[in-house]
Amino acid sequence: MKIITNNKHATYQYHILEKYEAGIELRGSEVKSLREGRVNLKDAFCKIEKGEIYLYNAHISQYKNASLFNHDPERPRRLLMHKYEILRLDQKVKEKGLTIVPLKMYFNEKGLVKVEIALVKGKKLYDKREDIAKRDIERRIRKSIKYDM
Repeated sequence: MKIITNNKHATYQYHILEKYEAGIELRGSEVKSLREGRVNLKDAFCKIEKGEIYLYNAHISQYKNASLFNHDPERPRRLLMHKYEILRLDQKVKEKGLTIVPLKMYFNEKGLVKVEIALVKGKKLYDKREDIAKRDIERRIRKSIKYDM
């Protein structure tokens, strides 16, 4: 598995409740751009429309050698999931007011592009501060252990 990009912003902004793996429908120039690692998932989110799930605001830069056949960098892209998974996600989003965001994009063992999406709930400001404090404490502990050895 070769990771193309991680969405660190999502782990900071949201509590992750459930994770799913989805395929993604791409054009040829988009795949070539992904192989170069030219993608940004920072503001991306997923939306369910007419029984299908779409990825919005994922910026895949244009491939410089594609010229005439290039793609729109921020076009909505269809995610490929089983129907029952989409229905279950749709129910949870409508019931509890949750959101679906992409966490990472990667190439699997077969060389196909996959997106790890998650059902998330927004964090409050004090939750974010708490996470920062935990990371700071862990960093200090690792540093003190490193110097003790």
